Amino acid sequence: MQGPLTGVVVLDLSRALAGPHAAQLLGDLGAYVIKVEHPQGGDESRGWGPPFVGDVSTYFLSANRNKRSITLDLKDPGGKELLTRLIRQADVLIENFRTGVLARLGFSTDTIAELNPRTVVLSITGFGHDGPEAGRPGYDQIAQGEAGLMSITGPPGQPHRAGPSIADLLAGIHGAYGVAAALYERERTGKGGVVRTSLLASVVGVHAYHGTQWTVAGQVPKANGNHHSSIAPFGAFRCSDGMIQIAAGNEGQWRKVAALLGVDPDRSEYATNRDRFAHRDELVAEMEKTLTTQTRDHWLGRLAEAGVPAGSIRTVDEVYAWDQTLSQGLLIEVDHPALGPIGLPGPVLRFDHHPAGEHTAPPALGADNEAVVDWLTGREAT
Repeated sequence: MQGPLTGVVVLDLSRALAGPHAAQLLGDLGAYVIKVEHPQGGDESRGWGPPFVGDVSTYFLSANRNKRSITLDLKDPGGKELLTRLIRQADVLIENFRTGVLARLGFSTDTIAELNPRTVVLSITGFGHDGPEAGRPGYDQIAQGEAGLMSITGPPGQPHRAGPSIADLLAGIHGAYGVAAALYERERTGKGGVVRTSLLASVVGVHAYHGTQWTVAGQVPKANGNHHSSIAPFGAFRCSDGMIQIAAGNEGQWRKVAALLGVDPDRSEYATNRDRFAHRDELVAEMEKTLTTQTRDHWLGRLAEAGVPAGSIRTVDEVYAWDQTLSQGLLIEVDHPALGPIGLPGPVLRFDHHPAGEHTAPPALGADNEAVVDWLTGREAT
């Protein structure tokens, strides 16, 4: 891959999802990513399934494109020696061990800085690197509950986890942008540094208006199912053959919806967004009386003609068959060593001055041991 981070060397010592996702994002931007795995089984997500295709976990495939895999036992002197050599050539090191584990293996942040003062270390934990619960192991589902996300997701009174492992993925995204900022700062200072984030911080960091509902207004946010927590009408509505989504984000859009569905927009219960939200159940029922007389396609067409934001609720297979998804490069094809050509979710960023390049498949365990050592030896020689 060529991109804004071409020439940047990333050591990915992480496992599962948060750290590997951060490294994958950097690889999408052109970085040379070396995934460091234990010889016995490697990243545990290689065994997470179903589904498997052959012996390959689709979970692992989701977070490890554009990487090379080498196997090192960091408790073995030979493994430590090779990692030491790699750190001396690295721009970034990513780890998501429990607090203190990497230091006990002989690679504290101070040691890494001594080996290479220019290295940026990204460290991701479950609940933070300090504080009374710093040592807790971090898994996405636990973090979703502890960070308040489940309390505002799903039907009222029925806490639900978000479908994707969103705490892990957000930690990876936040970690990657932290690394980008640290690399930019290094251009001024000549020194790397340590970037820290956690699953807890990454979820709390996106509370947004749910957070200020409590911190400013003193109200505990509650789950609203498929409807917005502050705007009405804004959510999922029943038609004769299924559901669509309608988002009336301002008064002009609301009046268009009202005209289309025969609702009186000046009725006292619906006159302002505050009124509509207070009477949301009544409003939804009145709208659905008309919506259920016609199909989803009928109403999506009418709403589009009226200039009202609306959409269908697609299944995942429908998303990857959608022309708009394909037009954005969000489905890529790679040649996997065991599976042959496969499709993967694609990168989310595009740069006009960097044409889309070819991606590499997530690697087999230890597939690049010799190639990485040859690359390292060449760099050391120069």
